Amino acid sequence: MSLPFVIWLIVFRYIPVAGWTMAFQDYRPQNSLLDQEWVGLHHFRELFREPTFYRALENTLGMGILGIVFGTLAAIVFALLLNEIRFMFFKRITQTLSYLPHFVSWVIVANIVITMLSVEGPINGFLMNLGIIERPISFMSNPDLFWGIVTIADVWKETGWNAIIYLAAMAGVNPQLYEAARVDGASRLRQMWHITLPSIRPVIIILLILSIGNLINIGFEKQMLLGNNIVAEKALVIDLYALNYGIGMFRYSFGTAIGIFKSVISIILILIANSLAKKFGEGRVF
Repeated sequence: MSLPFVIWLIVFRYIPVAGWTMAFQDYRPQNSLLDQEWVGLHHFRELFREPTFYRALENTLGMGILGIVFGTLAAIVFALLLNEIRFMFFKRITQTLSYLPHFVSWVIVANIVITMLSVEGPINGFLMNLGIIERPISFMSNPDLFWGIVTIADVWKETGWNAIIYLAAMAGVNPQLYEAARVDGASRLRQMWHITLPSIRPVIIILLILSIGNLINIGFEKQMLLGNNIVAEKALVIDLYALNYGIGMFRYSFGTAIGIFKSVISIILILIANSLAKKFGEGRVF
């Protein structure tokens, strides 16, 4: 049963690693991979000399950290609240509805967000009706708000899906612990804080380690679809930088160098996070 997955992993994850040699060549598509001109670390030196690269790195780390912090908190809180629902029919309906945004394309989500936050959209209308603002706010043309908008959209889309693992971990907590806590007079909030959260802490740590390893791999769909010329400086991330300044300009070797940089940073981050978890005696990946 695992054979198709192993074959898929080899074909799409390991064989393409041979293409990393392009980063050390002046790659020309008309020549074979072994007939290219070798240039050593030229593309890496060029990458680290470009100011645009550091701007893209800053945006990637900024949005990645915000996504991990608020995405993890939202998923844990949602799972805790969902776990406390005793009316099973309502619980199943809520779970199903919370999963749906995960399967919605970012094209649709971006259009919903842009419509909601437009000058004549419902968010501005709601704030004006409450008297919080006097004039509509142009959310999508304010660079300082872009990271927050991307983070909120991502949290809304993925919270229900990310909560699945936490719910599964909560289902494995010994019910006798809750019974003993109720006998001692603990409220449901106290039970969540002193029983549920400590019981699922290893799962939280492992998922955090994996998330930190993917900190720099946040993709570019959200930024490309929600961005515009006004907020382009804040919307530029590593993947979008590789697409525009690498593949988009036919600089295949330069784009490969960016990909190798991302992989190395991801490995370093996951090793650091795993070492810290091991040092403090928490759950770890290896």
